[in-house]
Amino acid sequence: MRIVDTHCHAALGWYEPIEVLLSQMDRNGVELAALIQINGQSDNTYQAECVRRYPDRLRSVVIVDTASPDAPDVLARLVAEGATGVRLRPDARSAGDDPLAIWRKAAELGITVSCGGSKEAFADDAFAAVFEACPSLPIVIEHLGGLKWSDVDASGPRPKILDLARFGNAYIKIHGLGEFSQRAMPVREPFPFVEPIAPLIELAYAAFGANRMMWGSDYPPVSMREGYANALRFTQERLADKTDDERAQIFGGVAVKLFGFGE
Repeated sequence: MRIVDTHCHAALGWYEPIEVLLSQMDRNGVELAALIQINGQSDNTYQAECVRRYPDRLRSVVIVDTASPDAPDVLARLVAEGATGVRLRPDARSAGDDPLAIWRKAAELGITVSCGGSKEAFADDAFAAVFEACPSLPIVIEHLGGLKWSDVDASGPRPKILDLARFGNAYIKIHGLGEFSQRAMPVREPFPFVEPIAPLIELAYAAFGANRMMWGSDYPPVSMREGYANALRFTQERLADKTDDERAQIFGGVAVKLFGFGE
């Protein structure tokens, strides 16, 4: 099974350079990775350089200044230079007459949107309207839509974010358990979380299915939680009851299709 990391960061002024990420990937059998531009950074030069240096392993998901009138043109140029995705917030809107111009441009260019934001923004009806307006645009909800262990109530309704699965172009990223679980104190080995673990991965699977899910490490922030290897291993263990084909889709197949790795 080829493994693709769909959510990792590399930068010279913040986080780590690309070689550190590649070392973690090599140690853990991760073949490919999508570089997700960090929030607040619209200079994508370093990511483009990383892809040029390692074209068989990396793809670049860029950020553009959506408030700028020329943002759609900037995105088109970045895609022409090799970007295969753009990172947008759920409430990202364009200047000018068409507030959804940047979303429509992404659809026109045939790329994927990796979408990060708060659970409130994901649950807003205005975000659902983007899916309706751009039905051919793959939109990937990052970080399980911002859900945490405290958002799951067995006696209450399921989180509204999961209702976005009704749109065929909606996808979801699952990350390490440390992103939404409580760390046990004192820290214990080999499983460092307070149990029971909130069934957020299971809820995402029930809503989206294996063909619209993908794993991403969130490296290097994950190093402050359970670490890269455990983020992969614990997540694989949560999905061990799925078929080989389903796990192959979640841990690589869907990402290969959406982020332009090719077969």
